[in-house]
Amino acid sequence: MAANKRSKDQQPTYHKMHIKTGDTVQVISGKAKHVKPKQEGESGRIVTAEFPIHSSNVMHYSSKQEIASRICYTFTESGKKVRMLKKTGEIIDR
Repeated sequence: MAANKRSKDQQPTYHKMHIKTGDTVQVISGKAKHVKPKQEGESGRIVTAEFPIHSSNVMHYSSKQEIASRICYTFTESGKKVRMLKKTGEIIDR
């Protein structure tokens, strides 16, 4: 059997991500479509379009201090595990 095919007994694997629904993020790398001029006198341009992006190409964004930051995990006084921005110390989870 090929290595990339799984049998019916195996369950798909899910990976935990640092991004959750509702998070404010900043795109740090991505594709932009450059278009050449088609006619004489026309200028080239960059076309932006919505498309899926991998989670490794975004960083959490603090709108209070207007800075992008990585996250770390810490515990609150009540013992709950929460996500926190490294640069600002702002807690993301509520």
